[in-house]
Amino acid sequence: MPKKETTPKGSNEKDTNIFFRYFFITMFLVAVGGLIIWKSFKIGVTEREEWLELASKDPRLTRSSRMINPTRGSIFSDDDRLMAVSAPQYKMFMDFKAEGFPVDSFLHGKRNGIDSLAYRLSKKLKNRTPEGYKAYLLKGLKAKSRRYPVYDGRVSYLDFKEIKSFPFFRLGSVRSGFYSEEVIKRDKPFGLLAARTIGNIVDTIDVKTGVTHGRHGLEMQYDSLLCGVAGWGAMQRTGWKWTSTVEIEPTDGMDIRSTIDINIQDLVEKALTDKLKEINAFAGTAVVMEVKTGEIKAITNMERAGQGRYNESLNHAVADQIEPGSTFKVASMMVAIEDGVVEPSTPVNVGNGVYRYEGASINDHNINSGGYGLITAEKAIWYSSNIGVAKIIMQGYGNNPKKFIEGLHRIGMDADLKLEIPGAGKAALRWPDSRYWSRMTLPWSSFGYEVTIPPIQTLAFFNAIANDGKMMRPMFVRDVLKNGRSVKHFEPEVIIPEICSERTLKIIQGMLYNVVNYMDPTSSHRDGTGKPAKSSVITIAGKTGTAQIASHGVRSGHNVTFCGYFPYEDPMYTCIVVINRPGIGLPSGGLMCGTVVKDIAEKIYSNCTVLDIKKTPEDTLKASVPKVKSGNYTALANVMDKFDIKASTNGKLSSKYVHADAKNDKIELKELTVVDNLVPNVVGMGAKDAVYALESCGLRVTISGQGSVVSQSVGNGVKITPGQTVTLTLK
Repeated sequence: MPKKETTPKGSNEKDTNIFFRYFFITMFLVAVGGLIIWKSFKIGVTEREEWLELASKDPRLTRSSRMINPTRGSIFSDDDRLMAVSAPQYKMFMDFKAEGFPVDSFLHGKRNGIDSLAYRLSKKLKNRTPEGYKAYLLKGLKAKSRRYPVYDGRVSYLDFKEIKSFPFFRLGSVRSGFYSEEVIKRDKPFGLLAARTIGNIVDTIDVKTGVTHGRHGLEMQYDSLLCGVAGWGAMQRTGWKWTSTVEIEPTDGMDIRSTIDINIQDLVEKALTDKLKEINAFAGTAVVMEVKTGEIKAITNMERAGQGRYNESLNHAVADQIEPGSTFKVASMMVAIEDGVVEPSTPVNVGNGVYRYEGASINDHNINSGGYGLITAEKAIWYSSNIGVAKIIMQGYGNNPKKFIEGLHRIGMDADLKLEIPGAGKAALRWPDSRYWSRMTLPWSSFGYEVTIPPIQTLAFFNAIANDGKMMRPMFVRDVLKNGRSVKHFEPEVIIPEICSERTLKIIQGMLYNVVNYMDPTSSHRDGTGKPAKSSVITIAGKTGTAQIASHGVRSGHNVTFCGYFPYEDPMYTCIVVINRPGIGLPSGGLMCGTVVKDIAEKIYSNCTVLDIKKTPEDTLKASVPKVKSGNYTALANVMDKFDIKASTNGKLSSKYVHADAKNDKIELKELTVVDNLVPNVVGMGAKDAVYALESCGLRVTISGQGSVVSQSVGNGVKITPGQTVTLTLK
């Protein structure tokens, strides 16, 4: 039998002791863990507010959050040239009651005292002398100001960074009391070009959101995209230093690509401003729209800022609700033709230029010339006859004026253009059931009174005529960009597919052509009122307009207008020019505004014209051989060989310099002898060869002008004085 094993005595007691030890250790750890959990719960939940308040009062434990401002998006032209971009700037202040402000050190310190600081500030900012800055800072110290401006203006980030390192300021903001406020400056690289349409921003940063907001124009309309979203960071104490950390990255604003063409904008602004100065007008506006897309390529609003000075003002083109005057006759005639009320050849008698109706007078502009007499309906547009258009409309709609207003509505005269510019005005037609309707409303509204329409609405209507009846929404923005890539593209939008029938449209287009281009073959010289807009370079069609300005029930001054499109054969652009209160000359939409449109059209045409050089006829006056400068023979011979230019020499050339002369369809090369110790003749050489030839002789050379050398201050054959200066004149 196997031997039975036995357990040594005392073994069970040992195991029992080990078990109890582990048991007590485990229970102890559980108790400690439970205590930690309970304490954590107590601190984190029941005593949370108490501990947070305690932490906020202890600067050694403070962890302050800070907002990280995003960069506002930029606005670009249609070819990606910057029109508006943000640049941070800084206002600088001193807190003379800052904790730890060392007054003795400030007053008497050598390296970090007021004398050193005043000297550096004076040298950098240049607005006070060192003594002046010292007195200025002492004034702030005496007042114990907590917000004492170091500088009245603003400085860039680089300048601010430099100023922070100046004596005393470099002690840090806690001791020196030096601090700043960031503001945003919106730079416009092209100055006032389209400034009002681009808009402005509030330069102070919103303390709640950390962003800047737009005030006008595209800046305001697209503010939510441009402004971006602020991030958050913290300043945390680690040891003896503060460490900046970023918890939430800021999201920079998106960019906007506008439809503005800088080149067209520039020439439009200049053409309008020149005319305003010429006639001493109070204000003027001009807009250019691309026919097929509705894109606004240029928009300017100039207002007198002083004698002979004009600046961008309110966006009159979009915001002004004005009586359009005679440009509105085109709409009236379109409605009448479309409704079958009249034909272009329908006769209408306008008499001697005065028509009495319901006790009031309707006058034509040529009242002093005896009127137009019997004319046709189309000539009522060519000659801009108030009486002619009013008679046509009263005859056709006198018993049903609502039909006329409905016709104006149908062709889009009060259409919602969905403009992107805040504060845009809206067209207002006067309806027969309105309390403002009177017996004179129908005839007067037919030629542009008792209706109010922003200039851009008139432009959109004329653009529809140029665009075969399709009314486009005026576009100011083409793309929204992020990191240079388009994230949203705006397509051209049709407001009304057909404002009228094709037949009516062709008739109206012909009328607008003759307003500008009709030449009376008789001796009466009754040309179209838009004759001043006629160009020998590009065909323009359009309509003039003149309207008295009503102010507090009294008419004072005039708005003159011309709206048209070009080229007539294949329209590319529509343009409207409105001038407010011209001060010199009789108010005339043709003479004053038509000439501006003509100037704009011709300049746009010249900028867009591309000539095929291969098809260009040969210039009969061109030189048979090109002009060749004298100089180094080897280089000259190489160039002439490359361009197959014939050259002849009288025998073998021993000098490396030659004189070139064009004779008998070829170049004759004559040797230029260079004698040691004598100044060489460099007349006729280019600058490169002339300088080399003279400096090789130990002479110094200065140059004036450009082209070929025509004279040298030290003549040919004079003995060389080493280091002597020779002045060369080039032309």
